[in-house]
Amino acid sequence: MDRLTSMAVFVAAVDEGSLSRAAQRFGLSASMAGKHVSAIEADLNIRLMQRSTRQLSVTDVGRAYYTRCKRILEEVEDANREASDAQQVVRGVLRVAAPVTFGAMHLGDVLARYLEQHPAVAVEVILNDRYVDLLGEGIDVAIRIGRLLDSDLVARRLAPCRMAFCASPDFLKRYGAPRNAEELRGAPRLAFSEAVSAGDWTLTDPEGQRHLIDGPLRMEANNTQMLLAAALAGAGVAYGPTFVFGGRIATGELIALLPDHRTSDLAIHAVYPTARNVSLKARRFIDYLIASFGSEPAWDLAPATSERTGA
Repeated sequence: MDRLTSMAVFVAAVDEGSLSRAAQRFGLSASMAGKHVSAIEADLNIRLMQRSTRQLSVTDVGRAYYTRCKRILEEVEDANREASDAQQVVRGVLRVAAPVTFGAMHLGDVLARYLEQHPAVAVEVILNDRYVDLLGEGIDVAIRIGRLLDSDLVARRLAPCRMAFCASPDFLKRYGAPRNAEELRGAPRLAFSEAVSAGDWTLTDPEGQRHLIDGPLRMEANNTQMLLAAALAGAGVAYGPTFVFGGRIATGELIALLPDHRTSDLAIHAVYPTARNVSLKARRFIDYLIASFGSEPAWDLAPATSERTGA
């Protein structure tokens, strides 16, 4: 018997809790489905499941074998799909949702190159900092930063989202650079008002003690590009993701602060409703995002990320 078919029948029997229902899935008789499972057991000299006319129970060995079989079958399906995709033209309208600042600063170039590679695709981008209902609003792929609250969505990590404290050289000449958490707490602060995660100013000092920097704010805004402009103009100390501030830190227009302290690191994910039957245009776009950003995205080429310098 074909081993892959036998494995598929066995997995279906475990999923369905019944050999007869697994047989129906493959258009087989119940006895033939049983022969597929028996063939595996005879070949491996193990018992995968206990079977009776009314009940089916999986042995411990069978449960472990089920997990491996399911993974193998999924990989075979993925390989077949990729081979089929290679012969297909990507076409249609791709609807992408992303946070306002990240989308405005980093998606335009990526989308332009994606469209160049796939001329039969059109893209509709929705930039919004609220959580978007992918199914309700017909979104193919959404970019999410920080905590993922939708457990029913499939997520693929695109890049790290490191956080930084920074200020302009002019500001530091006038006020001095904070040397510890207490001095940071007393500095004029520029804060993002609608952060879903890592919204507070939390850092860990070299001794491992965590500090929450709270108190009055000099400026609060629901857009980090506005905070970037204010920081460049010398209005105060900003705290935010390096995908916003990292490029200006690299040029010296902003200076990363407290390099011996650690901040929270988040992640940037692409999320989509289901791993099965996801459109080819969406799969290709997600793969392109991963290749474009990666573990060391361009905005983190500055000498000031929380992972390497603590800011």
